Amino acid sequence: MIRIVIADDHTLVREGLRHILESATGVAVVGEAIDGFETLIQARRNDCDLLLMDMSMPGKNGVELIRQIKDAAPKLPILVLTMHLEEQYAVRAIKAGARGYLTKESAGTQLLDAIRKVAAGRPYLSMAVAEQLAMDAMPANENLPHKLLSSREYEVLMLLVHGRSITEIAISFHLSVKTVSTHKTRILQKMSLKSLAGLVQYAIAHQLLAPMKT
Repeated sequence: MIRIVIADDHTLVREGLRHILESATGVAVVGEAIDGFETLIQARRNDCDLLLMDMSMPGKNGVELIRQIKDAAPKLPILVLTMHLEEQYAVRAIKAGARGYLTKESAGTQLLDAIRKVAAGRPYLSMAVAEQLAMDAMPANENLPHKLLSSREYEVLMLLVHGRSITEIAISFHLSVKTVSTHKTRILQKMSLKSLAGLVQYAIAHQLLAPMKT
């Protein structure tokens, strides 16, 4: 039996996932979390075999949360289930310690297979993500400016180039507007760019500007 904790701040998503999982053989939902704080508590309890988590939740979230979970429970397999389609999000999640990455768009047909593979100690990645990981291992790619960004800065970059305002980003990440503005300034400095238009042009040129779910 694979014991699973579902971490997602949307009630309908958790209910839908629970329905799918409880109808499957050999799978049981043993806990839920609605934010980063509760997710860490569930991980530390050591009574589950897999954590199924969203990348965007209130409080600690994303790559930062994955790292904290791996510090608290190094052996707990993490399968990310998220709205983010960009391969770069997946690459950063995997490098932080997640064992699998799945978009909510494809969860209906791939979720159970992904859970069983990750729980068995195997990775679950799309071909695009696997290729991106391979490319990132090549020395030449380390010189690309967006590789210099922290995980939070990269998340802010993606939202900026998709048209989100600083205020919207602040609300999404539960940060102050000043903090997000500081992130934007550092992003421009690290990437040697002067404006949002420059960031968008860079994202298009390097194929980072993929469709996002809202």
